[in-house]
Amino acid sequence: MFQLDLKSKRSIYEQIVDGIKRMIISGELAAGAKIPSVRELSAGLTVNPNTIQKAFRTLEQQGWIYTVPGRGSFVSGSHQPDPDDQKVLLDSVERSVKELLFSGTSPDTIRNFVDRIISERSGKE
Repeated sequence: MFQLDLKSKRSIYEQIVDGIKRMIISGELAAGAKIPSVRELSAGLTVNPNTIQKAFRTLEQQGWIYTVPGRGSFVSGSHQPDPDDQKVLLDSVERSVKELLFSGTSPDTIRNFVDRIISERSGKE
């Protein structure tokens, strides 16, 4: 699963959302995979079930997971990113690329790195 950082400035709920998103993005949780129940996650992470439920609601609203009553929550087969979230992520990539260029990393090294990530991701789908 993932670990929570109790000293982090990010709330526990946000860390749970981010942790599940990371597991989906990395392929650790594939499309259609059943996510541990609220009760299981609550016990495993020693977090109040209401906090887990709030995280699940957020993930469902964002399209990362869906819930089947009586069966549980599952990883969505497709995710429609929020344009605002995409902009934040692209801004972050831009900042990182500029820092790499400033630090002397060659454009080819950056390009190859990004191409490798895209190729790895394309191979999983």
